[in-house]
Amino acid sequence: MHGWIILDKPLGLGSTQGVSAVKRALRQGGYGKWKVGHGGTLDPLATGVLPIAVGEATKLAGRMLDSDKVYDFTIRFGEQTDTLDAEGKVIATSDVRPTGEALAAVLSRFTGPIEQVPPAYSALKVDGERAYDLARAGEEVVLAKRAVTIHSLTARHPDTARHPSESWDLPEESAPAAAGDPSVRWGDEGVGAATLEEATLTAHVSKGTYIRSLARDIALALGTVGYVTMLRRTKAGPFDLARAISLDNLDEHAKARTLEQILLPLRAGLDDIPALSLTPDQAGALRQGRALAGIAAEDGLHFALLGDTPVALVEVGSGNVRVERGFNL
Repeated sequence: MHGWIILDKPLGLGSTQGVSAVKRALRQGGYGKWKVGHGGTLDPLATGVLPIAVGEATKLAGRMLDSDKVYDFTIRFGEQTDTLDAEGKVIATSDVRPTGEALAAVLSRFTGPIEQVPPAYSALKVDGERAYDLARAGEEVVLAKRAVTIHSLTARHPDTARHPSESWDLPEESAPAAAGDPSVRWGDEGVGAATLEEATLTAHVSKGTYIRSLARDIALALGTVGYVTMLRRTKAGPFDLARAISLDNLDEHAKARTLEQILLPLRAGLDDIPALSLTPDQAGALRQGRALAGIAAEDGLHFALLGDTPVALVEVGSGNVRVERGFNL
């Protein structure tokens, strides 16, 4: 049991509880005790893709934390909460409601490299304490800005906001010039001028991006305030919702002792890494922690294999190969 189980995390469940659910399923199915970890925290009020690493795949969980993510999220305008989501108490209000055209106009300001201030209610540490613990204790939490990258930011037509497949673009004359900038198409004449109580967007972001902060800043740029009412992760690294299973499905496979049917191979977490085929002697050397020389392969990370058996995640440089993560398989 070395690989990935991708959960479609339900509302109200924390990432650690997702790990516990997989551990419980492994025990229930009689698979024995395995190392289990998650590949990226997802708030209890968020749903969607939660990669769970099993066995040797846990050695790749850190790499999953560094991967890009894609989120759908809804901003409700007119109120801001202390947690920047529906769980918190209202701390600011505004009578201003943006138009669709105004929303489209500001999105390009939040695309590309940006700086954002993380939410006070976050897991970041301040003097050794979790920020959310300090905030809940009533202490003022001041977090430093951090640099993140928003690869794309797309709004949805108000009439189709709950359907993730339907997005819209700006009229051509209003579209941002930079490649990859967000766009919005107004499907009906006059929709762009209508005021919005809420807006649903899709963001492809780098590691470390806080969607709640992004929503807050978009609302402020529109001259109002807002908070997140819906947050769903649709992709984490190479894993998307098409590969995700519900907790009920996980439980069914555990009872039927067929968890291997939903376990994605260790390689699935390295879809973007080229394979490097090894001879038995080369595989033996890497397993002993020794470097290889004179290997004809492009520089960069490679997934080293002996036949179909994963050996290591390796770094190739000028024909030399050294182990980044070795697998005990």
